[in-house]
Amino acid sequence: MSLGGGGGQQQLQEIAQAIEAIDEEREELEAEVQDLRNKQTEIDEAIEAIETLETGSTVQVPLGGDAYVRAEVLDMDEITVSLGADYAAEQGQDDATDTLERKQDAIDDQIEQLSEEISELEEESQQLEQQAQQMQQQQMQQQMQQMQQQEGGEE
Repeated sequence: MSLGGGGGQQQLQEIAQAIEAIDEEREELEAEVQDLRNKQTEIDEAIEAIETLETGSTVQVPLGGDAYVRAEVLDMDEITVSLGADYAAEQGQDDATDTLERKQDAIDDQIEQLSEEISELEEESQQLEQQAQQMQQQQMQQQMQQMQQQEGGEE
């Protein structure tokens, strides 16, 4: 004999699934934010290198697969900077730094937007959790009332 209604259990299960889906989406967004922060770190390092390196400096150039070659910087006035969409441009030090700083600003905007989405998802998840708790409390109260009625009817 079931004391609680089956419909309430189904609703609770649907809420639990919705919370799980929200948590998965939130985790994906948080991973995206972390990737963007890693890009910011790389850009910071590039800006620092542009500002500190001089023509004639010796640097380690990555070849891929964790292999590097030592090379001499021939001309710090010609820095190739990715502009996005598979385009790049040769720029002087100041222009290259400006381009990278604009990229930083764009990444900041993306992080802010993603953070707002994460906050909205967390709020939605909390509301669903509260709704589930209220439903569970109502089911418990109904079960208690039914048990009291059954006990009262047996006297």
